[in-house]
Amino acid sequence: QLQLVESGGGLVQAGGSLRLSCAVLGFAYNFDVMGWYRQAPGKERESVANMTRFGNIDDADFAKGRFIISRDNVRNTVSLQMNSLKPEDTAVYYCHAQLFVGLQTSEYWGQGTQVTVSS
Repeated sequence: QLQLVESGGGLVQAGGSLRLSCAVLGFAYNFDVMGWYRQAPGKERESVANMTRFGNIDDADFAKGRFIISRDNVRNTVSLQMNSLKPEDTAVYYCHAQLFVGLQTSEYWGQGTQVTVSS
């Protein structure tokens, strides 16, 4: 069964860094897009950064200059290096993957990992 398994969340002080990783289990092929979303309490889920299999990146304004997404197509993993963290980055971070087959898009989500940034 296909699963996206996140790791690396936790508690960090403002200005610190965390690295999130997401591993794909039960699927031997590369997704067309892999990346990260987040959801803070009382807010909608929002895109953080996404990367195509070809290396094209789409990242949110708040992530630019602080967060770095990377992807290993051999190991089928995606990571998010988060630097200069702020309290407003506190959220549950979700790994997300998309597969395009013809006109259909299949989406997959991880279970989420909590990131808490203290001031």
